[in-house]
Amino acid sequence: MRAKITYLITAAVLVFYFVLAGSRGVWLLEAGTWITVPLGVAVLILPLVGIWFLWANTRFVTKANKLAVVLEAEGGLPVDELTRTEGGRIDRDSADAVFARRKAETEDTPDDWRCWFRLAVAYQDARDTPRARKAMQRAIALHERKPAGV
Repeated sequence: MRAKITYLITAAVLVFYFVLAGSRGVWLLEAGTWITVPLGVAVLILPLVGIWFLWANTRFVTKANKLAVVLEAEGGLPVDELTRTEGGRIDRDSADAVFARRKAETEDTPDDWRCWFRLAVAYQDARDTPRARKAMQRAIALHERKPAGV
């Protein structure tokens, strides 16, 4: 719940920034001089890119959370079997061992979105966020290809 609140607060601050920057861009365009018009266009591009980025990430997180709910209902969420340091950090060797099992599981059944979801969690535990994101995107794509009722 704490993560959702943090995300919502961050999104609200970003939207406020986008509105503020967008209004400055419009103001520069309205000035209509040879220097303010290109600057106004440049200033308007930043909020547009930011809005797209926020929308794409929100959509990704929403879809990943839906998969987690489905997997939890099936009893297939990965169990936290990682050892941790006294400070609470995940032990690297433990994460690597779990990752090896998840990778083998995914290689055995590459069309199962559940395996890709668990592999994404293993990547994240191993602090490999880019690969975790790609694995989760693969899980989402595989899940969305499934016909209804399966």
